[in-house]
Amino acid sequence: MLRLASWNLRYDSQPDRISVDESLRSLPDPSQSPEDTSYRQWTPRRIEVARTLLREDVQIIGFQEALVRQVDDLLKLLGEDTWQYVGVGREDGENGGEFSPIFYKRSEFNLLSTDTFWLSHTPFKPSKFPGAGSTRICTVARFSKASEGGDPITIMNTHLDDSSDAQRKLGSSLILARAKYEAASSDGLVFLSGDFNSSSSGKDDSAYKIMTGDLAPVSISEEFLERFKVPLDTLPDFRMIDARTKTSPLNISGNFATYTGFKSPENSSWNTARIDFIFGGNNVGWLPTSYSVPSALIDDGTLASDHRPIFVRVSQEST
Repeated sequence: MLRLASWNLRYDSQPDRISVDESLRSLPDPSQSPEDTSYRQWTPRRIEVARTLLREDVQIIGFQEALVRQVDDLLKLLGEDTWQYVGVGREDGENGGEFSPIFYKRSEFNLLSTDTFWLSHTPFKPSKFPGAGSTRICTVARFSKASEGGDPITIMNTHLDDSSDAQRKLGSSLILARAKYEAASSDGLVFLSGDFNSSSSGKDDSAYKIMTGDLAPVSISEEFLERFKVPLDTLPDFRMIDARTKTSPLNISGNFATYTGFKSPENSSWNTARIDFIFGGNNVGWLPTSYSVPSALIDDGTLASDHRPIFVRVSQEST
């Protein structure tokens, strides 16, 4: 059984110098209403993010919009002896800008390889797609199970652009090509987590449709295709499957929307879009035994993020 999660954290837009230890020492009384209910700052939100993840007992997490402070905070809160992460900042390939990190439990997985590529015409160096709102990346990690044999498991994590549909098409085409390579070269499970900044249906659904095989990919870098080359007769019908669509309706719980903004559910402009996803490759059998999108709202008024998390439990048995 695999326990996967994806969560856009909302970047730390109002940084302060309050340490994790200071926050834990000064937690407010949950029975009292806070003075500030906007809670856009990362400092109060990080505690609720960690609590939620620890409660769900996940094994692998794909985060989006994580600045280096947020990555470091979560590693401390989740437990540095228990967790590790891979990923780089999108602006310089080091610590600059937002990460799309992959966190994993050290006792349960051995890291075999990892890298990051940019979702642009020059994917092997820090670069931005023309007309995109931001630089975009995809983090890749290949693991083996620490306590048992079997084929490797590849995890990919990304955040597509919020303003350019052309970038989302290119990004999803690059990711699909890389996912196919991982599937073909490992014969193992391949999963993708991410914020697509577009929904699974409607006028901006092209990235989703490319990923699921309902729309042809766009042209991508020849250098990328050569580095991650797959023989023509290998996995000709490869595509990624949305975990929600593969889960039995009885095993789907929580909410539909994954993006809410920092708004209360009573707000009439509450967004109902599902723009965050977990996908799995169709190259081997896998079955989601549960799919859930819990609320990010705590009853003291704290919103852990402007996105809700996704939790998926996956059986590796053939279906």
